[in-house]
Amino acid sequence: SARIHPYSSPGLMMTASMPQNDLSKAIGLLTISAFLFSLMGVCIRYASHTVDNATIVFFRNFIGLFIFLPLLFNKGLGFFKTRRLWMHTWRSVVGLLAMYGFFYAIAQLKLSNAMVFTYSSPIFIPLIAWLFLKEKVSAAMLIAALFGLMGVLCVAKPDAGLFNHLSIIGLGASFLAAMAFVTVRALTQTEPPERIVFYFCLIGTLISVIPMFWLWRSYQWSELGLLISAGVLANISQIFMSRAYSLAPAGQVGPVNYIAIIFAGIWGFLFWQELPDLSSLLGFGLILIAILLCSPLFKKASPTQAP
Repeated sequence: SARIHPYSSPGLMMTASMPQNDLSKAIGLLTISAFLFSLMGVCIRYASHTVDNATIVFFRNFIGLFIFLPLLFNKGLGFFKTRRLWMHTWRSVVGLLAMYGFFYAIAQLKLSNAMVFTYSSPIFIPLIAWLFLKEKVSAAMLIAALFGLMGVLCVAKPDAGLFNHLSIIGLGASFLAAMAFVTVRALTQTEPPERIVFYFCLIGTLISVIPMFWLWRSYQWSELGLLISAGVLANISQIFMSRAYSLAPAGQVGPVNYIAIIFAGIWGFLFWQELPDLSSLLGFGLILIAILLCSPLFKKASPTQAP
């Protein structure tokens, strides 16, 4: 982890004088990313009725490689040369593990609950960003994380069912996703977003093909349509997310990801008639407060933000 630190310094220097419009763009890009990711969850939820988890994970990564074929032809192989292969590999491994857990949660839980577990990753982002990137953790970030955690608990409902094996898998995936997000933040100091997503798809495909190989079968066109759609939506979402983290610190804009839970609640109502109760509505409100605390309206330009 110590090797990440030198590449975090330029980002910190940029953060101290970061234009407010960059922060606004980052929030907007993360919102779009969350919207697309929630649509991916819908596709995976339908596909999981007949397709195993290992195959869904493989297709999500494999389809992403085809998205980069036009870029490969336009810019050539030189665009994909990198000196950060070890960091790309680390980001891919933790991201892939998070993906296995997240997709399993989508298959076993209500879509909104699965999104709650996965998008609780901003709770961990400020701590991880502080430990590995030495980013300043402000009071607003801590308050946003606290409100977000309270919102997650309200939506997930802390009863006897919260701490079963599914919940542990969901929260574990959330923590791993937070580590992946922070690694993306470090990579954006030297790597363009398209290269980051390309290596994630490439390494993820090479790893996920191993368990998928033992479960391979012929698939119906409807299943392939859902798998391909999930892969396309996921990778476009990743590009938006990478661009957002190239504009603002992970700890500052990370809680914007919470809005995916709102989108998931909408899809849950439209496709599965899932209605939020009073506790869920309270949780959504707390999550929105966490998002607002990250907005430019609450950003304080302070000398203490400098390293």
